[in-house]
Amino acid sequence: MTVYFIGAGPGDPELITVKGQRLIRTCPVIVYAGSLVPAAVLDGHRAVAVIDSAALNLGQIIEHLARAHARGQDVARVHSGDPSLYGAIGEQIRELRRLGIDFEIVPGVTAAAACAAALETELTLPGLAQTVILTRYAGRSPMPAGETLADLARHGSTLAIHLGVKHLAAIVGELLPHYGPDCPAAVVHRASWPDQAIARGTLATLERQVAEQGFRRTALILVGRVLGSDPFEASNLYRAGHAHLYRPGK
Repeated sequence: MTVYFIGAGPGDPELITVKGQRLIRTCPVIVYAGSLVPAAVLDGHRAVAVIDSAALNLGQIIEHLARAHARGQDVARVHSGDPSLYGAIGEQIRELRRLGIDFEIVPGVTAAAACAAALETELTLPGLAQTVILTRYAGRSPMPAGETLADLARHGSTLAIHLGVKHLAAIVGELLPHYGPDCPAAVVHRASWPDQAIARGTLATLERQVAEQGFRRTALILVGRVLGSDPFEASNLYRAGHAHLYRPGK
């Protein structure tokens, strides 16, 4: 048997890969993060056991996976977004390796990608930013050395900050010296869900806008010049006269 760690996407049930959907519909056991994965993602399943992992600890989750292994049943282990980003699959994989249980990771659409779509923007624009940093607010868990927001902000790249909307004032305070008060910023609440909402402005206005909308969780903070109206260069990809393998020059 195999445990498939499946990225279910950010919320919209249609933002899942064909492979992920196929596995959910065919695996005899499903273990899913019910607090973050909409029930509609499981539509069409034929599983004999469906377990919501929201109230389970790591040991209990591994017990379910080990029982399925003993029965020779494949498991769809369904996580929100992409499981490789803040999905806590590393600790599960460590236990599966210890137990000799095969696994496979099926990527999913990230929250950052869904937010970019909601904001109708490209996160990497020539001349403005060619780097996107995905990070989180330190909160209860400290960040490794060199990964504080102040450290990352020195790059001036597009920032996507997870798990931080409740600490927005502190985040803005750390970013202001590096990006400036006029830097475009946005918070996307429940990206791609039916109740998706957006606060969009600058670092100087974002706190007030978020407070007015009452965002407290399940939101992503994005900061960077790509979110504004600054002029940017056209890429070489489609520039007339730029030759490449599929469009040879004369």
